[in-house]
Amino acid sequence: MSLTLYLLRHGQTELSREDVFCGAGLDPELTQQGLEMAQAFTAAYSAKAWSAIYSSDLRRTVVTAQLLSDAVHQKIEERADLREIAYGKWEGKTKEKVGKEYHDDYVSWLADPAWHAPTGGELAVMIARRGLQVIEEIKQQFADGNVLIVSHKATIRIILCSLLGIDVGRFRYRLVCPVGSVSVVEFTPEGPLLRALADRSHLSAHLQSLPGT
Repeated sequence: MSLTLYLLRHGQTELSREDVFCGAGLDPELTQQGLEMAQAFTAAYSAKAWSAIYSSDLRRTVVTAQLLSDAVHQKIEERADLREIAYGKWEGKTKEKVGKEYHDDYVSWLADPAWHAPTGGELAVMIARRGLQVIEEIKQQFADGNVLIVSHKATIRIILCSLLGIDVGRFRYRLVCPVGSVSVVEFTPEGPLLRALADRSHLSAHLQSLPGT
């Protein structure tokens, strides 16, 4: 057997539905549809043997993780290092508003978020560093088995880039990660292998069709 990570993005929130910047500085609740996404994941994956469940300590991820936690009687390991990127002064704003109010910072961030942070926010390389610390903790503790990680859009994409050898500065342009999606990485003798990217087959057609990110 080998260690396999399931990286699940939390369910829909009002801010993901409205497509505004929502990072570590905001902690919205799941919408009813977001809760249904978490329920759908639990229904589809509760029969799998889980070695551990890890989650960001923000509400939207903990609530998403809690349903599976309750179903399989597995404690949630909350880690602040799995939080979303800190968007600083951009939190709660639309892309259009950020582009007007923080034009130069926004253009630089779009070009290379690895080394250009949102105004007052966090570099992608810092998310990579903290995210990989959790991955390393998991690898040290579990040689094999299935581990769920419930996290956020940018954080999951940055972790995936780091594991797969993709330039972290390209995380926004190489990998998708809609709400309620799960990506699967297996640690093989040859290194991390992407088994699935942003799979949403556990969601109904209605949940998959909802607007937002």
